[in-house]
Order: sequence, then C-alpha cells, then structure tokens
Amino acid sequence: MRITFRLVGAAVALGLLLAAVPVSAHHSFAAAFDENKPINLQGKVSKLELVNPHAWIWVDVVGADGKVTTWGIEGGPPTNLLRNGITKFSLPLGTEVKLFGYQAKSGESKGVGVFVEYLDGRKVFMGGSAPGADGNAATTTSQNR
Repeated sequence: MRITFRLVGAAVALGLLLAAVPVSAHHSFAAAFDENKPINLQGKVSKLELVNPHAWIWVDVVGADGKVTTWGIEGGPPTNLLRNGITKFSLPLGTEVKLFGYQAKSGESKGVGVFVEYLDGRKVFMGGSAPGADGNAATTTSQNR
C-alpha cells in the first residue's frame, strides 16, 4: 500500500514538472507563408525586433496612392541575423531598405524574408524558413507591392 502511494505521488510530481515546462510550437514555411505570393518591398525601418524564436523587421511602405502600410517581415532566429550582419546598429530606425520574401497566407501585411537589400546594393540574408533565406538557393523574382 505504501509503495502504491509513493508511485502515485511520484507520477503526480513528474506530471506537475512536465506541465511546468513551456511548450513552444513552431510552424513550417508552408504552413504560414505562400510561395506563390513573393513580395518585393521598399520602405523605411520602423521597428527591429531581435527576439526569439524569430526576429522581425517592420517597414513602412508608401503605396502608389501615398498611403503608408507597415509590413512585418519575419526572419530567422536573432543569432542568424546577427551572424549575417543585421544588428540594431547596422539597421537603425529610418533606414530605407528593400525586402524580398513571401507574403503570409492570411493576406495581412506580413511576410517572411529572404534578404534585406540596402540601397547601396548590399544584401543580407534573413536566415529563416523562406526558400533562399540561407543565401544558398535562388532568390525570388518578385513583383512590386
């Protein structure tokens, strides 16, 4: 009887420990983004979030009608961006850049980045889940938005 209580107690304690461990869900590229909707944006950096699990670059894009739309572009983990050369110092707020990637399946003004291109032509790969974001695959030939 005493052994049963100990086993039940141990099982309950183990269950509580496992319940306390955070579970992080992760999505694949195909689950959230549409490879048939490439994006080619040019705008000014309004926010840079070098946070786990994915870094984000927020860019204010002026449309043909003069309306400003803020786009959020997901990158890889901050370590990938830092390793590739994107830091808060290399991409300060107000910097005008071009971003190439793929739009979110939801249709909102979000996407996943392949690379950031500075106006002087330098390209920095985003190191995320998008095809080509590691710098080894062919890049997108995207349409203007």
